[in-house]
Amino acid sequence: MASFILVLLLTILCTVPVHASKQLRFNKNGEFRILQVADMHYANGKTTPCLDVLPQQVASCSDTNTTAFIRRLIFAEKPDLIVFTGDNIFGFDTTDPVKSMNAAFSPAISSNIPWAAVIGNHDQESTLSRKGVMKYIVGMKNTLSQLNPPEALGIDGFGNYNLEVHGIENSRLVNKSLLNLYFLDSGDYSKVPSIPGYDWIKPSQQLWFQQTSTKLQRAYMNEPEAQKSPAPGLVYFHIPLPEYASFDSSNFTGVKQEGISSASINSGFFATMVEAGDVKAVFTGHDHLNDFCGDLSGIHLCYAGGFGYHAYGKAGWSRRTRMVVASLEKTDEGVWGTLKSIKTWKRLDDEHLTAIDAQVLWSKMGARRKKHIGHF
Repeated sequence: MASFILVLLLTILCTVPVHASKQLRFNKNGEFRILQVADMHYANGKTTPCLDVLPQQVASCSDTNTTAFIRRLIFAEKPDLIVFTGDNIFGFDTTDPVKSMNAAFSPAISSNIPWAAVIGNHDQESTLSRKGVMKYIVGMKNTLSQLNPPEALGIDGFGNYNLEVHGIENSRLVNKSLLNLYFLDSGDYSKVPSIPGYDWIKPSQQLWFQQTSTKLQRAYMNEPEAQKSPAPGLVYFHIPLPEYASFDSSNFTGVKQEGISSASINSGFFATMVEAGDVKAVFTGHDHLNDFCGDLSGIHLCYAGGFGYHAYGKAGWSRRTRMVVASLEKTDEGVWGTLKSIKTWKRLDDEHLTAIDAQVLWSKMGARRKKHIGHF
């Protein structure tokens, strides 16, 4: 009997995902580096043709170009987390979704860098449902992706979860989450007959977000090491919000080369984030020819730009990705403190992996200045 119990315990332990206890932390340089990969549209590897490339690129271009781009970026940027923001595979052209996901995420897996994913509107268009796709992702090596939070019963979608980024090992803030990452399933297509077009973030998801944000803020601002204001948060999902249409070329960094393909109704998630008070930026994909980032009511709304070669693009306009780097402040005595700034830029898949459009999304100094002006 005792041997049976021992075997049972070992079986349970062996089936617990390795990533379940993985804690994200700022690295020894006081940074946390996030690589966002949007719209890989991976299908069947070498046999999958590229879309919208120059004539001289057609013969030698396939899904493997997408894989090569990720590998180059990992080597160049050395991210602490890789985030895939949906349409990771293009289900309609995929003969085996499991095989396609294995190939699409292989650069992240082989790098041993933690990664997280949400799904878009094309991931489930093969033989797996949306739940089936997300369940498979959750079981993959090195991923921190989650199907849904266990405490959020009845939540809409698959892939709503949060990750905490704690202070540097052995620092005084080692047990505090200094940066909070929220991931949501923005759905695929409207299920309401009278509402055409794309899906939206539902009230149940917004309630989960509100409750999670409140809990994280309370933990951050309570003892031990109580802080005076909430830790910054970043939000990742696939389909852009209607508020992305608020910008023109005068008030964003980057380009807008197509319309904003958001839901045809506004479910109010942007207002929910503004009200929560901790979100500093939102990152989406979906519209491949847009890569801009603009500030609206204190929250930057950002696209990554199209990444995958089996996704529509623009011939001669390089595929691209978005980097986000959060940096900690450091005292004159060499003690690491709380978050100092959040910066972003894009990398192009050209000869030099050219970095463009660097900008500051948030800074502690800027937040203090705004608070002072508001108080005055």
